[in-house]
Amino acid sequence: MEIDLVGKTMENKQIIFKRYTNESVKETDMELKLGNPIKLEAPKGSNAVLVKNLYFSCDPYMRGRMRDFHRSYIPPFSPGSAIEGLGVSKVLDSDDPNFKRGDLVTGYTNWEEYTLIKKTNELRRIQQDDGIPLSYHVGLLGMPGFTAYVGFYEVCAPKKGDYVYVSAASGAVGQLFGQLAKLHGCYVVGSAGTSQKVELLKNKLGFDEAFNYKDESDLESALMRYFPQGIDIYFDNVGGGMLDAALANMRAHGRVAICGMVSQNNRTDPQSFRNMFSIISKRITIKGFLQSDFIHLYPRFLEEITGYYKQGKIVYIENMNHGLETSPAAFVGLFSGKNVGKQVICVATE
Repeated sequence: MEIDLVGKTMENKQIIFKRYTNESVKETDMELKLGNPIKLEAPKGSNAVLVKNLYFSCDPYMRGRMRDFHRSYIPPFSPGSAIEGLGVSKVLDSDDPNFKRGDLVTGYTNWEEYTLIKKTNELRRIQQDDGIPLSYHVGLLGMPGFTAYVGFYEVCAPKKGDYVYVSAASGAVGQLFGQLAKLHGCYVVGSAGTSQKVELLKNKLGFDEAFNYKDESDLESALMRYFPQGIDIYFDNVGGGMLDAALANMRAHGRVAICGMVSQNNRTDPQSFRNMFSIISKRITIKGFLQSDFIHLYPRFLEEITGYYKQGKIVYIENMNHGLETSPAAFVGLFSGKNVGKQVICVATE
């Protein structure tokens, strides 16, 4: 049916980014825009593809793009334009010989019903598998899953028997990192912000232990309780006080992978650390990383993680919202802990 629409002009609902902010992101920083017409074709000579968007990914890194800051690894959003993010889409028309009508693809798209994608070199064709939900290509088999994979195997240099701590452990990245550590023979503890998430970590995701950091008045003491022998690997999604507490509890030659710093999203003032000397005394390695630095490993990742999932060795938890108009609330919910697992927006079905 979509192919019959090629060449026609359709209304294209969008989620528009309104303004930069250094405060907590709000739904009113975005707005639903109606009545924006788009011609459903890829113009000749454009080398572009015209897609129908099916799923959008809500990711914490997008918060950084809502600041007027131009010295990051990815540019800020443009006020007045549709929000850009990772998604799963269906090709309706193509002027790129590498893609044809009906192809399912994943990569950067806009938060709207239809998008003309010009940077087709950044798209990946999806080999559809009935055993794996399409939405997993922005989660388990997408950027979050790949981040967990390279963070564990490439950045943390794990050894069997390592003591591993994961913050924000029930999120899109942390849940897989912890499961990979368990498969590798590590002892794994995760922290999260609700009792429901703590139970999921222990009873569904297979963590050895988990705790609600909001119930702890002293994070250093909490980590000492769960790791009396110390921490070999800390996978940090939080930064701030959590990172400081972990540094105090690291073992000699411990490894810290800095994946995210969600606690710093709205900070504009510098923050001091009390336990930095541990880096010297315990010879700790701290490394920040981007999954894009390891993109050559993606085929291996896809094969291994697909195999683990089909064999039942790993599970993946999604938080699915339905409808383009739910996107702002879903995104804002990331930063108050409303989502359980990977936050995805279902915009349309095939």
